[in-house]
Amino acid sequence: MASAIAAKLMALSTLRRKQAKNFTVRICTMESDLEFSCEVKWKGKDLFDLVCRTLGLRETWFFGLQYEIKDTVAWLKMDKKVLDQEVPKEEPIILHFLAKFYPEDAEEELVQDATQHLFFLQVKNKILEEEIHCPPEASVLLASYAVHAKYGDYDAKLHKPGFLSQEELLPKRVFNLYQMTAEMWEERITACYAEHRGRTRDEAEMEYLKIAQDLDMYGVNYFFIRNKKGTDLLLGVDALGLHIYEPHNRLTPKCSFPWNEIRNISYSEKEFAIKPLYKKTNVFKFNSSRLRVNKLILQLCIGNHDLFVRRRRVDCLEVQQMKAQAKEERARKQLERQRLEREKQREKHLREEAERARDDLERRLRQLKEEADMANEALMRSEQTADLLAEKAQIAEEEAQLLAQKAAEAGLETQRIKVRALRGQEERRAMEQKMLEAEMLALKMAEESERRAKEAEQLKQDLQEARESERRAKNKLLEITSQAVGPVTAFPHSLSLSLSLFDFKDTDMKRLSMEIEKEKVEYMEKSKHLQEQLNELKTEIESLKLKERETPLDILHNQNTEQGTSKHSNFKKVIVCVCVVNEPLCDDL
Repeated sequence: MASAIAAKLMALSTLRRKQAKNFTVRICTMESDLEFSCEVKWKGKDLFDLVCRTLGLRETWFFGLQYEIKDTVAWLKMDKKVLDQEVPKEEPIILHFLAKFYPEDAEEELVQDATQHLFFLQVKNKILEEEIHCPPEASVLLASYAVHAKYGDYDAKLHKPGFLSQEELLPKRVFNLYQMTAEMWEERITACYAEHRGRTRDEAEMEYLKIAQDLDMYGVNYFFIRNKKGTDLLLGVDALGLHIYEPHNRLTPKCSFPWNEIRNISYSEKEFAIKPLYKKTNVFKFNSSRLRVNKLILQLCIGNHDLFVRRRRVDCLEVQQMKAQAKEERARKQLERQRLEREKQREKHLREEAERARDDLERRLRQLKEEADMANEALMRSEQTADLLAEKAQIAEEEAQLLAQKAAEAGLETQRIKVRALRGQEERRAMEQKMLEAEMLALKMAEESERRAKEAEQLKQDLQEARESERRAKNKLLEITSQAVGPVTAFPHSLSLSLSLFDFKDTDMKRLSMEIEKEKVEYMEKSKHLQEQLNELKTEIESLKLKERETPLDILHNQNTEQGTSKHSNFKKVIVCVCVVNEPLCDDL
């Protein structure tokens, strides 16, 4: 019931598509996706040829259009309409353009660079997805060729550490197998990559395929089967023949049937029979539980066998032309590469010369820049120096003006000082003159005082003599009066004369004493006034005195003045000393 409903739905879908004139197909290649608008009546070959023309492929026998159906895959049949096959029903219909058959020798069979590039991308993807087992050391070498195909020749200046950090180059199994960081793997890949210098992208991809085609799982399609006894096995189909594996070991087959040793492969519903070329060898029979898988196995066996036979025959005219063209193209590319290599060498030489010239120019430029900087600095310093000198000149000019002004003021002050000095000198000379006059006056007064003292002394002596005479006269008179009257009358005239002389002298002495006392008072007043005047003059001229020009006598005079010692006090001291020495004489007096 369910199958009838499904058949009806498919019929309705086909009917709708028939009613529509076109349908959309998306072709996914290893590099990009392509979309085509196809006619309903197109067969698989029509679409396949369109894709090949679009991609520029001529070696079409390696490729096919694959689609997914339930839990397996299928290849688009060339002789049936696209819409009549079990392709996805939703538009756009997604198909994958992949290599269906692999060459035995990639270098010998792959003619076109485009074919080679698509094989390279598909094999690389299968290795990274671990559909093809690859040893770690081979993984590193393959990764180095993949890097070279993408980046070209290694250049340490461009390809610095870390430039592969975003690239997927090794299977995850290899990363997990060693205690190595991504940087350590990158270092090893880069070391191999650096050795591939001089190769083109096509050559690097071909080297990749030459290494990959020696891997045990390269180009093998695996299918689960059972033998007559019901033992689970794996069937491997590749370009060399059929291989039987144990389920847990896809690397080493238990037995193999090369295509040249297989006489026939028969298929009856779910059972396959491999008949060897030699009749003595037993027929190997196996079966698969799924019809679609059996059909796929049969397609792959037929296709690989045809290619096996084709390789061992003389190439057809088309292939011969393709190979000749490819050979010519490779020769042309080789010549072009050699020319480019020479150009590169010449450019390298020119570049090195240009770099040396550039380095020289840069060095010269740096030198000129340094010189310019030094010149600018010197200019700035000179400008700063000029500014400073200008400021200093201005300051010096101002200072000169101030100095001139001060000099003028100093000249005026000098004139005033000179005038003042002249006045002071005149005043000093006048004061000195006054002092000299005062000193002369004092000397005169001292002389006068001495003269008066001498006169007083003389008068005292005269007074003493008069008193002595008076005493003698009185004594004489007493003697006379005590004697007779006669003698008294004999000298009346002389006695009266003596008395009158005594009286005169006594009166004169009193008057003289009074005059002397008066003169002494006047002298003392004059001496006091003179001393005050001298002190006043000394005070006035003291500020103009030049100490360094004082004579020893001046110094002694100043000392005596400070000690209160004067000529008269010294004189009195001398008199006292004389009187003390001459005390007997005083007593006599």
